[in-house]
Amino acid sequence: MTSFALAWRTAKRYRARTLLAIAGVAVIGALLFDMLLLSRGLLLSFADLLDSSGFDIRVVSGEGLAARLPIADSARLADDIRRLPDVEHVLMIRIEPATVLATGKPPRGISLIGSSDAEQSWRIVKGSSLGSPAAAAEACPVLVTRPLAAALGLTPGDSVSINVRPPGVASALPAVACRIFGIADFAFATNDELTAVTTMEAFRQAMGGGQPDADLVLVSSKPGAPPGRALRAIAGLRTSLRAYSNEDVVAQFNRNGFAYFRQISLVLSSLTMVFAFLLVATLLTVSINQRLGEIAALRALGIGRPRIASMLLWESALLVGGGGLLALPLGQLLALVLDRILRQMPGIPERMHFFVFEPRALAIHLVLLMFTAAAAAVYPVWLTARLPIADTLRREVLG
Repeated sequence: MTSFALAWRTAKRYRARTLLAIAGVAVIGALLFDMLLLSRGLLLSFADLLDSSGFDIRVVSGEGLAARLPIADSARLADDIRRLPDVEHVLMIRIEPATVLATGKPPRGISLIGSSDAEQSWRIVKGSSLGSPAAAAEACPVLVTRPLAAALGLTPGDSVSINVRPPGVASALPAVACRIFGIADFAFATNDELTAVTTMEAFRQAMGGGQPDADLVLVSSKPGAPPGRALRAIAGLRTSLRAYSNEDVVAQFNRNGFAYFRQISLVLSSLTMVFAFLLVATLLTVSINQRLGEIAALRALGIGRPRIASMLLWESALLVGGGGLLALPLGQLLALVLDRILRQMPGIPERMHFFVFEPRALAIHLVLLMFTAAAAAVYPVWLTARLPIADTLRREVLG
């Protein structure tokens, strides 16, 4: 009889112990799997958001992506970028704090976004886009986020007044009459963010005339362009600007913004590994102590130490493997619940997720469980290897 067959017969013989071990490993394995998903979940979700926007280069003024300094003469810069052979599309963005006043509602502070493209960076959930013929004929067409629409009871067709409040400007700018044309989901808007977007022309009027400089210029490269060539060309246009690819943005946030979640994942993953090891090692050790006479009899019949050790390794593998398989669907279900809770945190974009599946996490999960199964069998194997056959059989008979 093979070592696996012996281990399988033992697992069926001690069903209660086997089921208890598998259930325990399943729960612990589910937590381990979730921690592996958490370690890179936000990073993968953030990268997916960047890629789904359709732009692969971001141009800002000064150091760091968080800088909100307007880019001097941004319209001319955008024209220069458009003329580059590897560039397909350019979008200018300007963001300013503002106050919106709806009929019968108190004033609310919002973030007003001016966009040079009427069709980019948002998904219409109700109404029409800024590129519709009706919106093009309006002096100040506006899209609002769902939280802003809910807060003020806004629907497409409603009229509002918007006052822009630029930082450092003492005098109040005149209000601009605007019309709501749609309710939209913005890629990086949080679940409680009050945001409105309008055309750059309407934004210029809200700013009191003149050409407002953009805070951010988004660029999409042509599909067949060599990687990095458009980025280098844009960076060479002005030495005062900083151009970042999506990979640069993700790497920067990986170093600074997501380190906290990686540390939590590492600590909790280590703890779950320890719990899984202790559970399986304890159950195997107790099982071995109950079966010393049986193992001694097997040794007396000529079954050697390597085969006994292999049997114990198979027992550990059956317990950890069975629990590990159940851990995957259980972990996915738990991840959905935890993700829904964590996404309620302030400042988290609505379309970002904390737990994101990737094959890498599954591979690490399997490797860690295999290591746990092997480590948990070390002490029981050591016990059986030094087991005195004659004395053990004598104790079994006399006892």
